[in-house]
Parts: sequence; C-alpha cells; structure tokens
Amino acid sequence: MVIQLTTENFEKEVLNSELPVLVDFWATWCSPCQRVAPILEALSKEVIGLAKIAKLDVDEQYELADQFGIMSIPTLVVFKGGKVYQSTIGVQSKETLKKLLGI
Repeated sequence: MVIQLTTENFEKEVLNSELPVLVDFWATWCSPCQRVAPILEALSKEVIGLAKIAKLDVDEQYELADQFGIMSIPTLVVFKGGKVYQSTIGVQSKETLKKLLGI
C-alpha cells in the first residue's frame, strides 16, 4: 500500500519511521509522475515489513516540497532514520528503487 503524505502525517510516517521510506514527490499534472505510480504500487507490495512507500503531492503539500528543496518532479527521496539518505529524479525501474532502499 502506498501511503498518501500530508503535513499532518509526514513526521509520523517518514521522520519517525523505523523502516526506510521512499517518498515520491509528484503532482497530478505531471505525466512522468503518472508512469511512476504503478511501479510504486507494485514495489509497495514487495517491500512490506522492509520499507514503506509514500507519495506527496507537491501542489497540495508545497511547504514540505519546499522544505526538502524539490525543484523537479518526480523526485524520489529515501529517508532512513528520519533523514534524507538518497534521492533521484525521474522515472526509475522497480529494481533501481529497491537498490535505493537498500533491499
């Protein structure tokens, strides 16, 4: 299951997570973002108990996007221990995302 992030749940779901979290910074009008969505959905089913997959709409949650310096979308950021661990921009394969997560 892909978690939908907001300012209300970001700290709990990402910063306080014991598992690594892959956050997709995206927008509804972004066509590459639409291509990433099914990849993330499939990945979320494979990493249950190992990592969390989440999405953050940059138009609705612009404060968080700004806080992390998101300039292009889709930007995929891995958080570990509440801190940014790695990031990448653009459509990535499921295998590449697993490597980013360290799985």
